[in-house]
This record gives sequence, structure tokens and C-alpha cells, in this order.
Amino acid sequence: MLLPFLLILSLIAKFIEIDISVPSFPDIVRYFNVLEGTIQLTIAYNFLGVCIGGLFFGPLSECYGRRRMMIIGNTLLLIGAVGCVFTLSVSWLLISRFIQGIGVSTSVVVFAIIADSYKGNEAVKFIGIMNSIITVLIAIAPLLGSFINKIVGWRGNYASVAILCFISWVLLLFLLPETKKDRDIFSLKKMMKDYKKLLSSSKFMVLSLAQSLFSAAYMSFITCGPFLYMETFDLSSTIYALHQGAMVGSFSLISLFSSKILKKLGAIWCVISGIGVIAIGSLSLLILSIIMPSAYYLVTLSMVIFCIGCGICQAVIFNASLNIFPEMKGTTSSAISFIRASIMAIFIGLTSYVYDGQATSVAILVFFAVVLIYCLFIVFKVWKNL
Repeated sequence: MLLPFLLILSLIAKFIEIDISVPSFPDIVRYFNVLEGTIQLTIAYNFLGVCIGGLFFGPLSECYGRRRMMIIGNTLLLIGAVGCVFTLSVSWLLISRFIQGIGVSTSVVVFAIIADSYKGNEAVKFIGIMNSIITVLIAIAPLLGSFINKIVGWRGNYASVAILCFISWVLLLFLLPETKKDRDIFSLKKMMKDYKKLLSSSKFMVLSLAQSLFSAAYMSFITCGPFLYMETFDLSSTIYALHQGAMVGSFSLISLFSSKILKKLGAIWCVISGIGVIAIGSLSLLILSIIMPSAYYLVTLSMVIFCIGCGICQAVIFNASLNIFPEMKGTTSSAISFIRASIMAIFIGLTSYVYDGQATSVAILVFFAVVLIYCLFIVFKVWKNL
């Protein structure tokens, strides 16, 4: 039980750092007297760090061990978190978020450790449980962030992340075991060859792009969420946090039963049904945001449906992509992370430019991502070989 506890703990700060800070965005905008899009870029810079760091931590963990890379990455995460607390300018904040992103990218090593330690349905079950626990905490994070923001201010949210990072770093330093017994000799040529092998696999690319587009669509909505709910819909930060919590909570609940859904439906139908539900949610969001632009509860309901669809198929798609080339799980995990972070950074950057204060603008981006997913699966038909 120690290893699952350490892995989940190490991911908590990595995954709540965005959601706990999002309720503070309007206050940060006012504090630094900058445009909304500038503060939204704190998320894009974060994912840029994830994108760059993820390229290296996975392959390096194959050569120098999972434990060492986890310690180094979590040290960077802690440094970035502390930098956010004491930032004196937007530039400092963006740099700190970038450093945090590099630290967050060690999540690729966590998934490599899972692949080392668990196989088949057991891996899907653990990923599902892990997703559920983490997403429950993510669901709570906006509420917690809203409360901390009211009591302490926006720096308090970043401070809470820094405290979690420190606790996780200490426990990993003293308790994390090494799961990679057979080490490779680091070779840049081999690393590039492995990446070429992954990127030339249509199955790997489609599965990686699909899960990346799920995440990008969701994060596009979350990025503009505080401005949409708290300014356009004129709701309190607490009510906004409850709406965001409903979205994340729906994903969490379904993820908890992902292994049972897999046994009942099988991998192929998990993916087909999950993407179908996602399509219903995204289409509802687009239509309702046009015909009933002030109905915030229908916006939330549409995103809840979207998140339920993600919960049905996300763990299955991730596990399938991670095991296409089982001999290089660390590099595979890095490639998935790089693709996901790149797509998310692009979509978040687009959101900061196209968001006009109305739900329709972000609904178009969400729907566009889902259309791309459908096109990928229809053209390449990889769902037949899951």
C-alpha cells in the first residue's frame, strides 16, 4: 500500500495546482493590473514546462532510475511553487509557473512506475482509482481555492500548493522505492530513435492525440471558467467552485468504476460509448450557449456530460497507448505527456485570444476538439485493435 500512497500523493500537488489557483484569477488580474488573457497564460506557460520536461524525464528514468528523476522533478516543482508565492511581477509569476510545469512533468515517471508494477486490468483498475481520488481532490480544489482566496488572498492558494509540494518531496526522498531494475545506458541517439518509433506509429499517435484533445477541450473551458461564471454570469466564487466541482466530480465518480465498466463493455465499446457521450456533451454546450447564453446551469450540465464520457474511456485509452511498446514505457509516457501538454498549451493559448466573455466562444473550441477526435478515429480505425 505504500507505493500507491506515494504515487497518488506525488500527483496531488501536480494536479490541483491549476484548479486551486483558478478562483484567484480575477483578483490576480486586478492586483497586477493586466488583461485577463495575460493571467490565463500562466496555465499555458505551465503546460509549456510540462511539454519540455516531459520529453526528458521519461527516457532519463530508463537510464538513471525512476526514483532519482522523481526526486529531481519534485524539487523543481517545489522551487516553482515557492516562486509563485513570493512573485513581485507577472513576469516572475509566468517564469515560476514554467518551472512548476517542468516539475509537474515528472508525472510521466509516475505512470512508468505504474506500468512497471501493474499489468492489464490491474493497471486499468489502479489508474481508475487514482483518477478518481485525484479528481475528487481536484473537485474540492476550487472550493478550497475560493475559501483561501477570501481569507488570505491569491498568494495563499499558491502557498498551499507549496506546502503540499514540500510534504510530498520529503516523503518521496525517504520512502520511494526504485521500480526500474534493469537500467539502459543513456544515448541521445537511442532516445531519438525511440521517439521516432513512437511518432511513426499511427495507433500510438491517434490514441495520444485523442486523450490530449479530451484534456485540451476541458482545460480550455476551465481556463475561462472563473471569468465566465463570476463575471459574465455574475456568480460568487463559491458558486463557481461548486459548478466546477460538479464537472470534476462526475469524471471522478465514473473513473472509480472504470475497471468494472471495462469488464462489462470491453475496451472497444468503452472507447466508442465514451466518445459518443463526449460528443453529446460538446454539442449540447455549443447549441445551448447559442440559444440560451445566460443559462449557466445548462452550461455546467453539458460539461458534466462531457466529463462523464471522458471518465468512461480515458483510462482505457491511456493504458492502451502506454502498452503499445512495453519495452520503453518511460519514453512512451514522456511522449504522451509531450503531446498532451503541447495540444493543451495550443488550445489554452487560443482560448486566451478568442474568449470574448461569452460561453459560445469556448464552446466552439470544445466542439472543434471533439470533431478532431472523431476524424482521427474514423480515418485510422485504431479502436478496432484496442
